[in-house]
Amino acid sequence: MKNEVVAKAEVIVAKKASGGNDGHCVVTTIDENGYPVPSTVYVAKADGIRRFIFGAVLDSDRVKRIKKCNRTCVCVNSDEYHMAFVGTMEVLADPQSKLDAWNVRFEEYFSGSDDPNFCALRFTTERYSLYLSDEDEDTGIFPKE
Repeated sequence: MKNEVVAKAEVIVAKKASGGNDGHCVVTTIDENGYPVPSTVYVAKADGIRRFIFGAVLDSDRVKRIKKCNRTCVCVNSDEYHMAFVGTMEVLADPQSKLDAWNVRFEEYFSGSDDPNFCALRFTTERYSLYLSDEDEDTGIFPKE
């Protein structure tokens, strides 16, 4: 599974999660009518391209949609590359998950990781499509855990 293109994608995702100004991506959830709803979020943490952690407002519409339908898509894009990850999202509100997801970017919106309206979103990739350049393309499926 691990190949050169995946390794390059993992470096890009790690940079997104490092706290720089370009740490955003798009998460698409499914609304109550079955339509996709994209929203821009910051990547708080990442484990390669297999798992992404985001912070969110616990009582937000996005979190409500995830609780109803956990199938989601994460897109990481720039002028140079496009990466799409399809999988599932979990809403985590326990103290340790919130602490693990905490990122300095969230200080503007929350009082800290223990803020009652802060939660972590953990995305697990099931399949992916990577386009990093004309020579660097890959699609794949992760085995079920």
